[in-house]
Amino acid sequence: MNQYVTGSVIKDLREKNKITQSQLADMLGVSDKAISKWETGRGYPDITLLEPIAKAFHVSVTELISGTTVSNVNVSANMLRSMFYVCPVCGNVIHSMGQSVVSCHGVTLNPEEAEDTDEAHKIFVERVEDEYYVRIEHEMTKTHYISFIAALSSDRLQMVKLYPEGDPEARFKIAGVKKLFFYCKKDGLFRLDLVHGIDDRDRSHDDTKERLELEETAKKLFG
Repeated sequence: MNQYVTGSVIKDLREKNKITQSQLADMLGVSDKAISKWETGRGYPDITLLEPIAKAFHVSVTELISGTTVSNVNVSANMLRSMFYVCPVCGNVIHSMGQSVVSCHGVTLNPEEAEDTDEAHKIFVERVEDEYYVRIEHEMTKTHYISFIAALSSDRLQMVKLYPEGDPEARFKIAGVKKLFFYCKKDGLFRLDLVHGIDDRDRSHDDTKERLELEETAKKLFG
């Protein structure tokens, strides 16, 4: 039988919810002995019981199967706390404003951890009237390219999907944008925090030694 839910997960959730084996058995219409077998790995619940088990523990079926419960601390739905999930099979991009259990093509996805831009992933930001023009210095081949660029403010996400052999550039309404993210097919997620005094000027700077020096100066001037 395929192990689609482990006994340790059932036991942990049962104890967390302060439910006895006998009480859980009554909820599910099974015997105490069945619960004991599940928790010790000597048996597994029938697949038709997954939804009732999840309901008893106040979790989703996905959380039950993955063994990961979600406690979303981003109750204010601040977009700046956004997480990005990228499927390694199809490249599907999934956005969440807080902790989630996400799967695609049968793969449970972890949120991408954003890194600071580097010499191999230079980003140029220029203000053009009420927009940011964003350009990334990066090849755009079928196997190595930037798949999306996103701009985040506290209440808005703007995202542009990119494709191989296209141009790695995008325009975003400024409207309170504070962070930029982009995803490299090979190297993962990168970020840039927009800095007052640098990115709101009608010029362009990349994230090299020059930009880092400008950021230090801007912090002293603008706090």
